[in-house]
Amino acid sequence: MAYTRISMYLPPDIDPSQAAIAYGCRAMPKLNEELQSEDLLTRQKALMALCDLVHDPEHVYEAISIAGCLESLKALLKDRDNLVRTKTTEVLHIMATHNVGRDGFLSHGIIPALSLLLNDPQLLCRENLHLTFKHLAQLPSGARGIVQSGLIPLLVWKLPREEEGIQELMLDTLAPCLQEDATEALSSRVVPFLREKLLSPSAGIRSKAARALTAVSIPLEGKNQVWQFDVIPILVHLLTDQSEEVQASAAGALMYAAVTTKGKYAALDVEAIRPLLDLLHSPVSRVRLHALKALTVLAEAPEGRKLLQMHVPTFRFLEEDASEAVRRAARVTIQVVEWKP
Repeated sequence: MAYTRISMYLPPDIDPSQAAIAYGCRAMPKLNEELQSEDLLTRQKALMALCDLVHDPEHVYEAISIAGCLESLKALLKDRDNLVRTKTTEVLHIMATHNVGRDGFLSHGIIPALSLLLNDPQLLCRENLHLTFKHLAQLPSGARGIVQSGLIPLLVWKLPREEEGIQELMLDTLAPCLQEDATEALSSRVVPFLREKLLSPSAGIRSKAARALTAVSIPLEGKNQVWQFDVIPILVHLLTDQSEEVQASAAGALMYAAVTTKGKYAALDVEAIRPLLDLLHSPVSRVRLHALKALTVLAEAPEGRKLLQMHVPTFRFLEEDASEAVRRAARVTIQVVEWKP
């Protein structure tokens, strides 16, 4: 027999920490209204619900183009409540994993709004912020947006002062940004900061610092600073690192830094050729490729070319490598080593 008694308990699939989501096309507009509520608990619940929804790129598109949620989220970045700020940055970093989210951030001025939280006392808030920047920097337009916002000097200055996990995220952001334009970073002493990170006990930080140095070394001023701050001996030492990622990144940085005459002889003076030759036997194609390119650069010096002539059979063996890029690089190396004036 049925009773009209109503249970005092919520259904088992209802999360009391989240706002109730309206049906269909009304979901985002309703959440947007709740994000603007003066009631703290309402804002918190709306953010919890939004965190789940924005995993779907369709909801991200709707939030950006229809509901106007980005403007509400920008306002919440200034909220006095720690949880609200933290959940807001979490929503933004999830949205930044989608192309539509990254494009929306660039057109709605999210980068300057997020930069206000670089000194936020909440570690998780800062971590979410740097995750957002990392995802944005994956797009050339995103990297340009970060550079044009004038954030590079601040990120460089903050790098040694952050927690280890956040430092890795910052290095992930800096590398593509420095490829776009390294001018501000070079004037902010980025090379000494990266030199310090090359000596980190963390293999992840060493690898990412070397990758950022590769980007810094693309312009001539960067190459000169890498030589001036005595970074090349450290890069050569990292060629023997236990981490293959560190080896690959160090060889890549050395490849650019040794383009100048001073860079070449600095590498030759610390006997870079022997560890680079050892890397040609690495099982990782990226390591072999970068080592070959670095050896090619060193072979442009007469002393380097003389030392490498006896290793031409090794380079010829790499002409049969499984990687097409390695095969092409081996052919170029042979041409440079066998060149005669």
